Amino acid sequence: MTEVNTPPRPPRQGGWTRFVTARPRLSLLVALVLTALAVLAGGGVADRLGSGGWEDPDAESTYATSALERAFPDSQPNFLLLVDAGEASVDDPAVAAEADRLAERLAAEEGVIGVGSYWRTGSPALRAEDGRQALIAARITGDESEASRTLERIAPDFRGTHGPVDVQLGGMVSVMHEMQTTIEEDLLRAELIALPVTLVLLVMVFGSAVAALLPLGVGIVAILGTNAVLRGLTEFTDVSVFALNLTTALGLGLAIDYALFIVRRFREQLALGDDPSTAVGTTLRTAGRTVLFSALTVAVSLAAMLLFPQYFLRSFAYAGIAVVLLAAAAALILLPAALLLLGHRVNSLDLRRALRRGRRPRPDGPGEREEGRAWGRTATLVMRRAPFFALGTTAVLVLLGLPFLGVKFGTADDRQLPSSAESHVVQQHIRDGFPGNPGGGLEILAEGRATGTQYAAYKQRVAALPDALRVDGPLVKGDTAYFTVQPKGEAVDEPAQRLVAELRSVDAPFDTKVTGAAAVLVDSKDAIGEKLPWAALFITVVTLILVFLLTGSVLIPIQAVVLNALSLTAMFGAVVWVFQDGHLSGPLGFTSPGSIETTVPVLMFCMAFGLSMDYGVFLLSRIKEEYDKTGDHRESVRHGLQRTGGLITAAAVILAVVLVAIGTSRVTNTKMLGLGIALAVLMDAMVVRSLLVPSVMRLTGRATWWAPAPLRRLHHRFGLSESEPPPPQPAPDGKPSRPRETPDHADAGAGTRS
Repeated sequence: MTEVNTPPRPPRQGGWTRFVTARPRLSLLVALVLTALAVLAGGGVADRLGSGGWEDPDAESTYATSALERAFPDSQPNFLLLVDAGEASVDDPAVAAEADRLAERLAAEEGVIGVGSYWRTGSPALRAEDGRQALIAARITGDESEASRTLERIAPDFRGTHGPVDVQLGGMVSVMHEMQTTIEEDLLRAELIALPVTLVLLVMVFGSAVAALLPLGVGIVAILGTNAVLRGLTEFTDVSVFALNLTTALGLGLAIDYALFIVRRFREQLALGDDPSTAVGTTLRTAGRTVLFSALTVAVSLAAMLLFPQYFLRSFAYAGIAVVLLAAAAALILLPAALLLLGHRVNSLDLRRALRRGRRPRPDGPGEREEGRAWGRTATLVMRRAPFFALGTTAVLVLLGLPFLGVKFGTADDRQLPSSAESHVVQQHIRDGFPGNPGGGLEILAEGRATGTQYAAYKQRVAALPDALRVDGPLVKGDTAYFTVQPKGEAVDEPAQRLVAELRSVDAPFDTKVTGAAAVLVDSKDAIGEKLPWAALFITVVTLILVFLLTGSVLIPIQAVVLNALSLTAMFGAVVWVFQDGHLSGPLGFTSPGSIETTVPVLMFCMAFGLSMDYGVFLLSRIKEEYDKTGDHRESVRHGLQRTGGLITAAAVILAVVLVAIGTSRVTNTKMLGLGIALAVLMDAMVVRSLLVPSVMRLTGRATWWAPAPLRRLHHRFGLSESEPPPPQPAPDGKPSRPRETPDHADAGAGTRS
């Protein structure tokens, strides 16, 4: 049979390529207009965000807190005046008279109820043990935004010197207000640090200043768009101010990741001789698909936080999903339009030209310098010693994660703020100098008609509990009463948490609900424990499906999930060792409360897992592309790491810079998020992707690409990959031939071509 040589057909322009490149100038103009509208829509978003959201809105403690606030506002103070008499005693007549005047003025303020003080009640819990300080307590009404506005209005009238006393402001309203303003200030500083450093790093990666500006532009569009989305969401639900940090970190980080991948592939195609239009088409068919898969995997990890009831976690899902989708959209729509208009000018303003000698390298071109040779040699070495690297790396990662076994969960309080913050100073004075841990007790809401004898009998049973120090009350109003129980030890330590369970098990002739800091913590832990398995299952199942659609393999998705989880061990170990145990608290400038806020590990897991999958998709897609071409398993792994190792590392370093800038925050949770996830990103890119993935893929050998026949057919029909497989070449007998594979992997790729 005579073989007929047909000329190669030009790459077919897909519908998406035609859509995004049909009118590039119009696309960029529309994007500019939408970005300007986003700036207007998102303006002032921080003022509408809350600084709480750690509690379960459906929990017993949440109900009890609201009921007590309505029936007994004095029982739920959230605003404190710390009155300091200096060298005098708080019982001095002049001091007492001035304190009474302050209390009367505070009670007359709109939005303030339940004003009480040491001078009115004589309670020893409101007087410092040295007799020189005492408290005026009140409740500022309304939601977080309303309470914050009330505080801003009245604070100047009460802070400072008043006759013989000095007054400082504290309480949870003050803590939350300071936390919100501190986060806003820190975020601005982080952006001022991250943007210029990121630009310098991008110039180092690309050489061209024009190419370096493109990823930065995509990131700015994503951030501004997400701010507008968050502003819209505040009309319907509560959103945490902490979500702004995620918006900046992911907006810059992921947009730069996606843009790096697309611009890099576009420049490769130009270097291979493609015209700009063809290069854009090839880039979208290859790198564009990878970006789409990456965005889906990150969005899935973040969407898992929607399963939790705390709006602190849900806020990060809102912000994260929005910024991921906007970053991907900008990278897949606006960036190709810009590249088409720039063409070869994308390489303009080459700032590295003076450092290079001779001709510009052409990737994979004959006689030219091969790109990423060091990464290729690394992959070869790792696969040659695969058992050593697989076991050694796994052992080191597990060892780094061991401190997390000693994690202690707590609640967010004033110690999130720097030690110089006014509300932190006030609360520290109370912790150190006041008896009975004011504000650290548990409250019991009793609903239902009861007699004095029944109340007394119930109080006696509560006082007999092993972890109860003192029981006060009841205060009765109609059919409702409340008791206050002081636990032995700190407000949220183990005895206090045990006391919550003990109180809830005490028999009573009326309905009882328990609240207080320890009760909120117990309920939050229960809510997270109930939803966490479902969130983990959701992330795992959807990730397995997405990676299968990308690779057509059964084993690779399982490897991806397991290795991603391993990449997070160092982050969780460091969180406990540094932030819970207080190591490095001096150099990093924070006060360790001795515990980790309950929702933070969940947030860090979802974010870090999604970002790890981001890099995993980049590497696996390039390995799959080469495997589809050659059928050579080991060469595909080597080639994939060679072509993406430098890119993934550069992207990880840039994202880490952004996260470290976020980690300069003076709020401990934000510092923990930024520095912890930066560590996870670097460990994933430099250890897991460089050492663990190639060694494990070498050990799994031909099984890596296996899938049962039904799944092979499913992938053939629905799967996507970064490559479009070459048409089968006619063999001498007229039958299509398969790509040649190395002998020890001859059956590896059967039926997995996408």
